[in-house]
Amino acid sequence: MSKLRRQMEADMALRGLAERTRKSYLEAVANCAKFYGRSPKRITEPECQSYLLHLLQERKLAHSSCNVVASALQFLYHVTLKRPEAQFNLPRPRIPQRLPQILSREEVAALFENTTNLKHRAFLMTTYGGGLRLLEACRLKVADIDSDRMTLRVEQGKGAKDRYTLLSPGLLKELRRYWIAHRPKRWLFPSPRDREQPLSTHTAHRIFHAAKDRAGIAKAGGIHALRHAFATHLLEAGTDVHTIQRLLGHGSLSTTARYFHLAQKHLSGATSPLDLLERPDTLRR
Repeated sequence: MSKLRRQMEADMALRGLAERTRKSYLEAVANCAKFYGRSPKRITEPECQSYLLHLLQERKLAHSSCNVVASALQFLYHVTLKRPEAQFNLPRPRIPQRLPQILSREEVAALFENTTNLKHRAFLMTTYGGGLRLLEACRLKVADIDSDRMTLRVEQGKGAKDRYTLLSPGLLKELRRYWIAHRPKRWLFPSPRDREQPLSTHTAHRIFHAAKDRAGIAKAGGIHALRHAFATHLLEAGTDVHTIQRLLGHGSLSTTARYFHLAQKHLSGATSPLDLLERPDTLRR
């Protein structure tokens, strides 16, 4: 491992960057160095910009991927190389704002009904029932279930924050059935290969897509669709947005408010201005 890599790792750790972010940044810088065939110290600012344009225009990487590389290079120059005067004109194209396709209650129910494996069914129900992010669901511990308070404890979720979310009676019943059959010890959903490790995100994705295929659900989206459905269904049921924000662990209310665009009751409750006209049949063509 090079001295520069060790220094960048230490800088990121001291600033509290998440493990996945640190890994992504190191990989991005290493790929840039490989592209030019020399140390990142010797890569100029214009070359950084050219590399990003190459990723965006020639390799056709997603805008979000290019933004990660841009952030990694900025961290390298400004923090590790201590060159705050470096001014980057990095291409940061706007990421298209696409609304996710929301699973209906009937589709979520079909997802569970078509999952006969007890562990897989409990995992999917927990992800939806608690509105969990994928990594949060995979890393739940048996001790995180509080049946007295009917809550699920999410330890060190996004932003290194702990929070509590819902534990419904139906989910608790399902989890008890699962626990009797599998007797998990530390991790609520351990890896099938090593029970000392939590379920991997790769396996979790496979579980979701297999259930989705069996249920005949054609809507696009991965397992994060269960979290979107959790928030949208709560909003449609009349839960206030501040409560949903706390359950999801959002730092900003504006992030939660986007679910207003997805909730059916808010869409169907509006009246078209065309129907407000007294005599729409008199409109001229």
